[in-house]
Amino acid sequence: MPKIRSEIRFVFYSSAIFICYFIFALLQEKITRSTYGENDKFTCALSLVLVQCFVNYIFAQILVMSRKHETDTTRTIYYFSSALTYLLAMICSVMALQWINYPTQVVGKAAKPIPVMILGVLIGSKTYPVKKYFFVFLIVVGVALFMYKDHEKNISKDSQGIGVGEILLLLSLTMDGLTGAVQERIKSESSPTAYAMMLNTNWWSTIISLIGVLVTGEIFKFITFVAQYPEMLLYLSGFVLMGALGQLFIFYMVAEFGPLPCSVVTTTRKFFTVLTSVIVFGNVLLTRQWIGAILVFSGLFLDIIYSKGKSQPAKRTSDK
Repeated sequence: MPKIRSEIRFVFYSSAIFICYFIFALLQEKITRSTYGENDKFTCALSLVLVQCFVNYIFAQILVMSRKHETDTTRTIYYFSSALTYLLAMICSVMALQWINYPTQVVGKAAKPIPVMILGVLIGSKTYPVKKYFFVFLIVVGVALFMYKDHEKNISKDSQGIGVGEILLLLSLTMDGLTGAVQERIKSESSPTAYAMMLNTNWWSTIISLIGVLVTGEIFKFITFVAQYPEMLLYLSGFVLMGALGQLFIFYMVAEFGPLPCSVVTTTRKFFTVLTSVIVFGNVLLTRQWIGAILVFSGLFLDIIYSKGKSQPAKRTSDK
């Protein structure tokens, strides 16, 4: 009976993650790529990230308060650094949608292991086995195939401002790599709980982004835009709620079933997000791009499985 209940919970968490991020993806593309009124576009990326981080912080606070936890001894500068790079990664990712479609963003962001490995070698003096390089090579080739632009074809609307969206994605990936490096340092020095990291990262991200929207004056542009187009309130509410709930169920799955099943679920979810965007928003992909997407996600799955297999002996020793 306990096993059955465990399987039911796994299916429930997996379904919840799929549903939450399915709606999250649809709303993100709706918010950032739709035209409002005659020809208005939503460009308040920092304000959107501010709202998202604040709601994530509220959910993280609920998680921390509902569980017993040890005192977190992590230095504030580490959380601040992690929050800053995490925030910049999200801002660049959201801004990129003004120039590229959602499938391109998802596939591009799926290349996160690339900057993590590069920065690990250059900054952390890490060494990786040949298999790891092969998996990342698959991701690199897949992303290159997906991103390659057919110059002989007519330039479409999505190609306006050519290169800007890809540059923003590259910056976002670089920030992801730096975030991973800082979080590795946090884990090695103080080993805080995942809930504490989620809480503090979103707290500092909220503070930094709040200062940013006030200094730049974007908050006033954001308020004016929402007041002019009230339907934005519905889109924004659903967007941040689904994002926070999705993050919540990811933490529940990691806590109960470990990172491997969660990684498989979230990676699979990204692939189906690409399919959804193609069907719902008509973002047609070329055969070359489908091959690229398959290579990217194949590399991710192989890397997940290999990493789990490598860490298994250490886990058994720990269990003993």
